[in-house]
Amino acid sequence: MLGVGILIPILPQLLGVPTSQYFLLDPSKADLGLFYLGLLTASYPLAIFFASPILGALSDKFGRRPILLISIFGTAISYIVFAIAIIYKNIPLLFISRIMDGVTGGNIAVAQAAVADTTAEKDRTRIFGIMGAIWGIGFVLGPYIGGKLTNHNLVSWFSSSTPFIFAALISLINVVSIYFFFSETNLSLQKTKKVDYFGAIKNIIKANSFPTIRRLFLTVFIFTAGFTFFTSFFNVYVSRKFNFTANDVGNFFGFVGVCIIFAQLVIVPAISRRCADWKTLRYAYFFTAIGLALTFFAKKPSVLYFLVLPFAIPYGLLQSNFTSLITRKADPERRGEVLGINTSIVSLAQAIPPLLAGVVAALISPWTPMAIAAILIFIAGIVFRKNAQNYA
Repeated sequence: MLGVGILIPILPQLLGVPTSQYFLLDPSKADLGLFYLGLLTASYPLAIFFASPILGALSDKFGRRPILLISIFGTAISYIVFAIAIIYKNIPLLFISRIMDGVTGGNIAVAQAAVADTTAEKDRTRIFGIMGAIWGIGFVLGPYIGGKLTNHNLVSWFSSSTPFIFAALISLINVVSIYFFFSETNLSLQKTKKVDYFGAIKNIIKANSFPTIRRLFLTVFIFTAGFTFFTSFFNVYVSRKFNFTANDVGNFFGFVGVCIIFAQLVIVPAISRRCADWKTLRYAYFFTAIGLALTFFAKKPSVLYFLVLPFAIPYGLLQSNFTSLITRKADPERRGEVLGINTSIVSLAQAIPPLLAGVVAALISPWTPMAIAAILIFIAGIVFRKNAQNYA
């Protein structure tokens, strides 16, 4: 997650902010840059969409450990390719890198399955809260480090490619740490299980065959689509409205991460002891939508920082409670498969909005996707609430 976070301040500067010193196109092609940014943002989750169910099924068959090792090594290589693409201003190579990272980056489901393998049901919300807090730490440090590593006023040779070289390095460290310190958690390997290497589309259809969790899949699709409308062009929005630099964006998302960590470490444990995961989710979606919508009305950066709290805290509650709920409702023997399907759904939902948001941002305004985001997240809350009693 540190590697993912490092990218956050940089990508919009490359293609979405023509006044940036790191803009890779001619400044006169600003609208084309927004369109490219949408395509580039979509290419990563679209690759995850196809790869994630394969990685999840392979982890059920061969174990979580080897799949994590191979996939994270692939991520390291993709970051190196991206750095080369920036240096040579090679737009096609940018896309190759993000697709490569997406193919190997569908391993979040594998990591979640490893956690679920070794966690009792009663502790799962709390443990996923801790996992979410660790994610939040990466979200805090990643954008902050990414912003600093582009600042050549700190170190003369820092540039827009430096964060990606750093991300490759920490990914390689991660590979080494998994090799030496991570023990296999899947003790019931299904070595005779057949893996469908072309099953991404089938998995979307298959999601409807899980009667207890198919509405959860629909909820997460709508929510993720809405949240991706927000994240895809929020950086462009603040860069154009408040003249944020990559360093400013890094500082802002670092603050967002602090709020999410606070929610995961303090609020999630306190609420999970008193309230079931499904009961918390009944309200968290609506508060997230309202908090996100409020950021649209900020007139200056200080107000924007203040409005982060009503958005980041319920979002932190959503993360841990939803993961806990879906692993609780999935059969243990098919947990890797279910989480792989869930990641595919999330990835598909992440792939569609950037394509649309790029067009909307270019034709209307860079902040229109934010309004769409709040509406979709609110709808996700309605869908969940209508079926909430089924998740008890």
